[in-house]
Order: sequence, then C-alpha cells, then structure tokens
Amino acid sequence: MNGSPFDGLDDLDRRIIVALQHDGRASWRAIAQMVNSSTATVARRGQHLLASGVTKVAVVPALGNKGQVSSFLIRINCQPGTQLQVATELVAQESMRFVTVVTGRYDIIAELVVHGGATHYPQFIEELQSIAGIERWRSDLIMHVYKVTYDWGRQLFLESTDLQVALGDNPPGGEPALCRPEHLDSADWKIVEALREDGRAAFQAIADSLGMNESSVRRRFERLLNSHCVDILTVMPAGALGMGAETLLTVQVVPSRVDTVARELAQHSAVRYLAATLDENSLFCEVIFPSTTDLYDFITSTLSLLDGVTGWSASMELLVLKRGFVETPWWRSQVSVLAAKP
Repeated sequence: MNGSPFDGLDDLDRRIIVALQHDGRASWRAIAQMVNSSTATVARRGQHLLASGVTKVAVVPALGNKGQVSSFLIRINCQPGTQLQVATELVAQESMRFVTVVTGRYDIIAELVVHGGATHYPQFIEELQSIAGIERWRSDLIMHVYKVTYDWGRQLFLESTDLQVALGDNPPGGEPALCRPEHLDSADWKIVEALREDGRAAFQAIADSLGMNESSVRRRFERLLNSHCVDILTVMPAGALGMGAETLLTVQVVPSRVDTVARELAQHSAVRYLAATLDENSLFCEVIFPSTTDLYDFITSTLSLLDGVTGWSASMELLVLKRGFVETPWWRSQVSVLAAKP
C-alpha cells in the first residue's frame, strides 16, 4: 500500500463527508442536494469513501440502554515499543468506548464504560491492567458530560453559505441524553445490532433478514432515534478533512468556576467533547482544528482568557483506534503505511 486511503480527496469528497456527519443515513439524493452536485456523482463518490475505509457509518446504542453506567477516563503509560500492541488489546474490549495513541506524558488515552455504576469498576481492573506492555494505569471518573458533537466537520465550510444553509442550524452540541432500558425490546435490539456494522443498511434489507415488516423496522428505528436511544455515528480520520490538530486537553479550573467555564467552552465550534472529571477540578476537552496555528490561537485567545482557568496539559492524538464504541476502519492501514516506509 503506497498511501493513505484519504490522500487526494477533493472539495466535493469533503463536502460529502460533512453531510454524512450531519446525517449518516441521509439518501444520496438528499446529500447531493446538500452539496450541490448530481445524485449519481455523489452516490459513486460516497460509496467509494465508505468502501475504501475513509469513513464509516454506524448506529450505536446510547449510554444507559442497559441501566446505570459510569465512565472512566483512562491514561496509560506503556513499555517502550508496546503502545500499538496495548492499544490493539484495548480496542477488542467491548467496554472501551474510545482509544487513541497520543503525544505527551501518556502513551494512550481511553474511555472505559462500566455498566452497573462505579462500584463495578474493580471487576475490570485485573484483566485490563494485566495487558502486556502496560506500565502505569491512571483512571479518573467522568462526572458530567457537557458536550458531544458528531457534526464538527462543518467548521471547515463556515464561509460556504450554500452548504451551511443545506445543513440547517448549527447547534454547538450539547449534553447527551441518557436512554432508559425500557425503551428497547428484543426486536429493537435486533435492529440496532443489524445497523451497528453498516449504519446505512436499507430498512427493507434489515426487515428481510429479521423476518419483519419494513414499515415496522423504520418506525421502531425512528422511535429509538427520537428517544435518544441510538446515535448515528459517522467516523473518519481528521486528516480526511484536512484537520491536522486533533488534541485532548485537561484544563484546570478554579472550583467555583468549573460549570461556567465548561459552558463557555462548549460554545466553541472546535470543541468536540467536553466533560468534568473528578480529579483536580479538571475539564477534559477534545478539540479539532485544521492546523497547529489554529490550535495555538484557540489556546492563547480563548482558553487562556477564560476567567477561572488556571492551567492545562495537552496531548495530540496520533492514531484514533476506536470512537463511540466503533473501531475505526482506517487505523490498521495507517499503521501498515508507516511500517512500509523506509
């Protein structure tokens, strides 16, 4: 393999990806209208983006679907040369929602979701911390999530009036709603499982495979979506959109200002994820920018000027292996490309 599958993408490809972020199950006709191109061209381009592993659409159950959950921010130091082996082991764990290899004081940052609440966390300790290559494991409880957004790519087209109008209003993202277990029955779970691997699968195909009526499958899915029991997640490498500064920030804040600072940060279009953690009066924040220059401007002109912020530490994301419980389809090919270089 001579290059990354997202090398050479043009403006139309990126517009299609942004439209898929906005609605991963939108028809190719609807996406063509969003990006101002023909349906045939968009369908051909879009299908290639999905088949080549540049992007993936998945339907995933929202947190709370099986009862109480607690999430932990995990920071890991590895023995030299074992980062990828450790990360690969973590990706295989169903409880891992997010896994990335990073720069800075840690080698890997991940999110672990524990069903049944924080008291069940010790059940994971022995198995996970015994993964070969792990030297140090630090965990921190995620107390409150202020923002999750999957629609961050549109910031590249803020000056493109036609696409912004087509995508509609651009809410900054917000606090995720928790699903209740009673919202899903056995038939609902079968539909969710069918859409987990291919979030764009046709309702008729799902109905045929499950022995159900197409209208029933459609109605059930729309109910789950409106009840915030499923998320349509479109994942792609930041590089596919020309975003070169995908960064995790741990922001220290004066205790009395944590909530205020969080709500101010959540308004920024580049903030993809924002949560309050238990340790050190901290906010954990994921931001994504086109360049390190843009990241520097954000830190010096926005973050550093917020009343109550006392400092921060940062790690740049080098390789995202899992997001939203979905293994990214490109990370293995990226590693292969790097390994093949002299």
